[in-house]
This record gives sequence, structure tokens and C-alpha cells, in this order.
Amino acid sequence: MKIARAAALCAASIGTVGLGCLTYAATVEVERFTLRHVTVPVLPSDHDPVRILHISDLHLLTTQAKKIAWVQALADLKPDFVVNTGDNIAQPEALNALVQALRPLSGTPGVFVFGSNDVYGPRPLNPLAYFTAHTFSHARATMPTPALRLVLEKCGWTFVEQVTTTFELNGSVIEVRGCGDAHMDADDYPRVEGPLSPDVDLLMGVTHAPYQRVLDAMTMDGAGLIMAGHTHGGQVCLPGGRALTTNCDLPVSQVKGLSTHRVDDHESFLHVSAGLGTSPYAPYRFFCPPEATVVTLVARQN
Repeated sequence: MKIARAAALCAASIGTVGLGCLTYAATVEVERFTLRHVTVPVLPSDHDPVRILHISDLHLLTTQAKKIAWVQALADLKPDFVVNTGDNIAQPEALNALVQALRPLSGTPGVFVFGSNDVYGPRPLNPLAYFTAHTFSHARATMPTPALRLVLEKCGWTFVEQVTTTFELNGSVIEVRGCGDAHMDADDYPRVEGPLSPDVDLLMGVTHAPYQRVLDAMTMDGAGLIMAGHTHGGQVCLPGGRALTTNCDLPVSQVKGLSTHRVDDHESFLHVSAGLGTSPYAPYRFFCPPEATVVTLVARQN
């Protein structure tokens, strides 16, 4: 009887701790918005720094007033450029909320690509599938993608999926090559691949999901920096922020933040945003707060 009673108490304690962790993940950490700063040495010597605001994976709902206000305040940072790596809304009705959130950033030059949830709405999934499969199903409702694209273009941002475009920022000529979402096989990088122009100071790759086939191709072309989202930083992590999965074929050691990607003798910096939201069907984060990042480009070190 004593053993049975002890086992029951232990099970109850574990259940209480688990419930407490879930409550914290769904009500506290999911709104613990964090601004990170990283510095990337990719510009020629004597060039002025360029400050890029990287936002990703808002998965915005109409009810998320705190998230909207936090994103609005990012304009106070006065970035030189904005990179939006997709998954902006989690319901069609959130388009107006997205306009409200991004309006203060309008007029700042930038680029964007779409994630799968910008094209297809989220749907309920077995949470365990996130750890075992990286496949995508089209069996879901469509999103107002043309209207979403118009919203982002009205911010002054350029849609760069399978597109190459060039910007001059603080005296540096930066070529941006974008690619569609590899998670739903919308990537077609060969349409923009090729050697770097000699009058370009930096080639920057932009995509939603950092699958290695896309990273490899961009790195082989000489990209100095690649920017992506999609992973949510692992979303539910172990203490210390150690991720259990990336939801793609990227190693968990590169699930968020700045790292390097190597192919043969080629190397690129890779910045993966942990993003600002979650699926409405998995509305929690644990040891992985939502984030945006100021990525400051500086001169290469000799």
C-alpha cells in the first residue's frame, strides 16, 4: 500500500509539473518577445555598417494585440533594411492586423518570401509528427496570398522568390537572391543561380525553410549571408535552449541564430530566425522565446 501510494503521489507530482510547464509555455513564454543582435563580417573593408531587421514566422491572429504592438515598436530601431522570411498570418482575417503591425516599418526598403502558411492555412496535427516527419500536406484551406503579397509590397518590400534584385545600402551594393519555400517544394533556385557580379559587394540569399539543398546552392554561388526562418528555433526546447528538431534537414545545432554553412571550400554565414509565433494548433514555446533580430553587417576581418 505504501509503495502504491508513493507511486500515485509521484505520478500526481509529475502531472502537476507537466501541467505547470505547459501553462507557462502557452501563456508566458509565447509572449516573451525578445530582440536579439548579431554582427556579421561580410562587407568590404572601410564600408559602413548596414543594419537589417530580420522578422519571420509571425503566424499572426487577430487577437494578438501584444504581438502587434511589439512589432510596431521595432520601427523605433530605424533599420536600414528589412528581411521578412515568411509565415506572416495564421488566419485569413489577420490581414488587417498584419497591416497594423507593419505600418510603422513602411517605407524602409526590404525583401520578403513566403512560407507554406502564407499559401495554405494551418491545420491540426499530431504533435509527435513534428519530431518524426518533415513532409508537407496540401490538404488544407488556402490563404489570401495575393492580398498578402500586396500588403507587403505596400510596405516597400520586394518579393524575391526565384528573383534577383540589387540594393545600395550605406554605400554597399547588395544583391539579394530569393527562393521559394523548400518545405513545400516551391524552391527553384536554378532560375536565379550563377556567379556573383564583380560590382556587387555582397550576395545575400533569402528563403523560408533552410533546407540544405537550398543552402548548398546559395553557398556555392558565393553568398556571404543566407537568411531563413521556419524552424521556430525548435519551439519546445530543453533547458538552455537546446532544440530537439528543426522541422527540416538542418542540424539542430543551427536551429536558430548565426552559424556558418560550408560546402567544399565555400562558406556562408547563415542566420535562422526563431520567429515570433506558433501554429494556432500548437500555441506554446518552451525555453525558446519568440524573437526578431537586428543583423548588423560590418567589414570583414583581415
